Amino acid sequence: KKRDSLLPRRKRFCRFCRDKVKIIDYKELRTLEAFIKERAKIVSRRNSGNCAKHQKMITEAIKRARFLSLLPYAQM
Repeated sequence: KKRDSLLPRRKRFCRFCRDKVKIIDYKELRTLEAFIKERAKIVSRRNSGNCAKHQKMITEAIKRARFLSLLPYAQM
Protein backbone atom coordinates (compact mmCIF):
# COMPACT_ATOMS: atom_id res chain seq x y z
CA LYS A 1 0.00 0.00 0.00
CA LYS A 2 2.93 2.34 0.52
CA ARG A 3 3.90 2.00 -3.13
CA ASP A 4 0.54 3.35 -4.20
CA SER A 5 1.13 6.56 -2.28
CA LEU A 6 4.57 7.03 -3.86
CA LEU A 7 3.30 6.95 -7.42
CA PRO A 8 2.05 10.30 -8.68
CA ARG A 9 -1.53 10.17 -9.87
CA ARG A 10 -2.38 11.70 -13.20
CA LYS A 11 -4.98 14.41 -12.89
CA ARG A 12 -8.11 13.66 -14.86
CA PHE A 13 -9.39 16.40 -17.07
CA CYS A 14 -13.03 16.95 -17.88
CA ARG A 15 -13.60 15.64 -21.40
CA PHE A 16 -16.34 18.20 -21.98
CA CYS A 17 -14.12 21.13 -21.04
CA ARG A 18 -11.37 19.75 -23.26
CA ASP A 19 -13.78 19.48 -26.23
CA LYS A 20 -15.42 22.82 -25.32
CA VAL A 21 -18.92 21.35 -25.05
CA LYS A 22 -21.54 23.93 -24.07
CA ILE A 23 -24.66 21.76 -23.79
CA ILE A 24 -25.13 18.09 -22.98
CA ASP A 25 -28.34 16.89 -24.60
CA TYR A 26 -30.56 14.20 -23.06
CA LYS A 27 -31.03 12.64 -26.52
CA GLU A 28 -27.31 11.78 -26.86
CA LEU A 29 -27.70 8.33 -25.34
CA ARG A 30 -24.21 7.07 -26.20
CA THR A 31 -22.67 9.94 -24.30
CA LEU A 32 -24.96 9.45 -21.31
CA GLU A 33 -24.49 5.66 -21.17
CA ALA A 34 -20.78 6.22 -20.59
CA PHE A 35 -21.70 7.81 -17.25
CA ILE A 36 -24.03 5.08 -16.03
CA LYS A 37 -22.87 2.01 -14.13
CA GLU A 38 -24.08 -1.52 -14.76
CA ARG A 39 -26.93 -1.15 -12.27
CA ALA A 40 -28.03 2.17 -13.86
CA LYS A 41 -26.41 4.33 -11.19
CA ILE A 42 -24.85 7.62 -12.21
CA VAL A 43 -21.05 7.58 -12.04
CA SER A 44 -19.67 10.05 -9.50
CA ARG A 45 -17.68 13.10 -10.46
CA ARG A 46 -14.64 11.69 -8.75
CA ASN A 47 -14.71 8.54 -10.89
CA SER A 48 -15.71 10.15 -14.16
CA GLY A 49 -13.24 13.02 -13.98
CA ASN A 50 -15.82 15.65 -14.93
CA CYS A 51 -15.82 19.17 -13.57
CA ALA A 52 -18.72 20.20 -11.31
CA LYS A 53 -20.50 22.16 -14.05
CA HIS A 54 -20.49 19.32 -16.57
CA GLN A 55 -21.29 16.66 -13.97
CA LYS A 56 -24.42 18.61 -13.07
CA MET A 57 -25.36 18.80 -16.76
CA ILE A 58 -24.78 15.03 -17.15
CA THR A 59 -26.95 14.30 -14.12
CA GLU A 60 -29.78 16.51 -15.40
CA ALA A 61 -29.61 14.94 -18.87
CA ILE A 62 -29.67 11.40 -17.45
CA LYS A 63 -32.67 12.22 -15.27
CA ARG A 64 -34.54 13.71 -18.24
CA ALA A 65 -33.73 10.69 -20.39
CA ARG A 66 -34.98 8.40 -17.61
CA PHE A 67 -38.22 10.36 -17.34
CA LEU A 68 -38.80 9.88 -21.08
CA SER A 69 -37.92 6.16 -20.81
CA LEU A 70 -34.81 6.53 -22.95
CA LEU A 71 -32.66 5.20 -20.11
CA PRO A 72 -33.57 2.78 -17.31
CA TYR A 73 -34.00 3.83 -13.70
CA ALA A 74 -32.59 0.52 -12.46
CA GLN A 75 -31.50 -2.80 -13.88
CA MET A 76 -32.04 -5.98 -11.95
